[in-house]
Amino acid sequence: MLLGRPLRVGRHELRNRVVSPPMERNYGTTDGRVTDRYVAYLRARAAGGAALVFTEATYVRADGRGRVRQLGAHGDHVIAGLRVLAGAVHAEGALLGVELNHAGRVGDPAVCGFQPVAPSAVPFRGRPPRELETTEVGDLVDAFAAAARRCADAGVDVLEIHAAHGYLIHQFLSPRTNRRTDRYGDPALFLTEILQSVRRSAPHTTVFLRLSAFEGVPDGLDADATLAVTERLPLNLVDALDISAGCYEAGEWMVQPGEIQRGVLAPYAARFRRFGKPVGVAGRIVTGESAETILQSGAADLVAVGRAQHADPQWVATTLAGEHPRPCIGCNQGCIDSLHTQQPIWCVVNPRTGREHLAPAPPVPSRRVLVIGAGVAGLEAARSAALAGHVVSLWEAEPVIGGAFRLAAALAGKPEFGRLLDWYAAELVRLSVELRLSTRADATTVTRLAPDIVVPAVGGTGVRPPIPGIDHPRVHDLDDWLRHPRTSDRVTVWGADRVGLALADAAATAGCRTTLISAGSELAPEAGPREKGLTVRRLAGSPGVEIRLETTLEAIEEHHLLLGHAGRRQWTRIAGPVVVSQGVTPRHLDIGTGPWQVVPAGEWPQVTR
Repeated sequence: MLLGRPLRVGRHELRNRVVSPPMERNYGTTDGRVTDRYVAYLRARAAGGAALVFTEATYVRADGRGRVRQLGAHGDHVIAGLRVLAGAVHAEGALLGVELNHAGRVGDPAVCGFQPVAPSAVPFRGRPPRELETTEVGDLVDAFAAAARRCADAGVDVLEIHAAHGYLIHQFLSPRTNRRTDRYGDPALFLTEILQSVRRSAPHTTVFLRLSAFEGVPDGLDADATLAVTERLPLNLVDALDISAGCYEAGEWMVQPGEIQRGVLAPYAARFRRFGKPVGVAGRIVTGESAETILQSGAADLVAVGRAQHADPQWVATTLAGEHPRPCIGCNQGCIDSLHTQQPIWCVVNPRTGREHLAPAPPVPSRRVLVIGAGVAGLEAARSAALAGHVVSLWEAEPVIGGAFRLAAALAGKPEFGRLLDWYAAELVRLSVELRLSTRADATTVTRLAPDIVVPAVGGTGVRPPIPGIDHPRVHDLDDWLRHPRTSDRVTVWGADRVGLALADAAATAGCRTTLISAGSELAPEAGPREKGLTVRRLAGSPGVEIRLETTLEAIEEHHLLLGHAGRRQWTRIAGPVVVSQGVTPRHLDIGTGPWQVVPAGEWPQVTR
């Protein structure tokens, strides 16, 4: 496999072609220092086989910070921590990279304490930045140089200049955000000066340049324009080009959801081969097959595998061994949308991610463990119990594993979800977990097994608010509808949480005229913009979809619904079924009492492989 072959880039040889790319993590301190959590996270990806492990976008000046606990290279106080980080990564045989960045106009004054600065006063989310004076631009060049020196002093191997994703350097490159009339109106000048200053400050480091192949908005840089401005850069100062895409106004191109095809940016990266530099590419590279295909095609020399290594730090070693790592499902919940609320990142499919610094549960004598319910929570509990050396039985009332997660996996907008269930199925076999399907747990059956520990993981059932007509035959619970979909040319979905939204999207995609009713003012408020962005856009732009926000459903009749809006109630005619998505209430599990200990699935110790 090309994936496992070394590659010389600049002054360093990478042991394989897989990079753990810059990902914002929010694991640092509020003044930008490295923490034990940060070290443990990067060490785990280095130990898992990545050739080059990057920090997140690391701010070079205090007014360029975008997250509360973002890593910084803005002062000498960060050097000691970076040195520890470099030592930890080097001890696992990998190289450490730091991505140097300034947020520019996308910075938040509530986070950094400064008014954002930018090449021009183009507002972002209603906040106008301050346009930089000409002399101030030179000060920022110096800030990049000083940050590069600090990183070099700390033993960092690779510096990446972040000129993508709509941050400050990208703002200078784009005519959408650079309207200057002084010499920095030249889109290439600011980046040129940064490359020159970084090379002078850190002459012995390898330099990567990260670019968005296109911005993804109508008035931004397209692929041709990006290539044209790249041609004007002093690429003799660059050792490798790292190709991504998008900007904050087109976030789906920065971190693509699971419904986007794998390796989507490879054709764009291939166009940068003309510059004669090693090329890396990101963008939905989640399997060894997709990574190898990109390399074999010649589109790139390196693959940036971010979210997949976030889900499984052993992704590289497992893939190179010809096995299947724990899969990333492209949900974008914990790894990116958590940042929008300034939370540290986590992972939906791996409870250990972000907790690598915590000691695993101490070993205990082997016990007989019964896990009841083979949804994702039960599957993870059974796996971790088996890894800890327990004798494990997993009972599931349905004839298949997966629970409600399997229902979600059947939706067109969740094409990667099924891979997680396939992986768990293989893990149960590998770890000799006894799986009993179509088996209901009650006091008699549990007593017969005589477990030492019972882990209930039975999920919940849909809520049906007590309104007139709620028991009409045309009304269906969401789970029931997904298990037994009906043929209909029209459907009303009552409830616009993330699952109601996904169901409405699936119905509309199938050509069904869809009405979505929500008492709230926002679709799926519990879901972040990267998780729901494409879905909301599709629904809002579909002529076959009617969205009624701030609207209550108060009664159901044979052909009419009583809706409330703005203090008024009105009957409206409907055709087709009504599917209810109004939350979940926990199921009650009656297994009686016995000598066994009951441990909820959420409290079961999570054990690393």
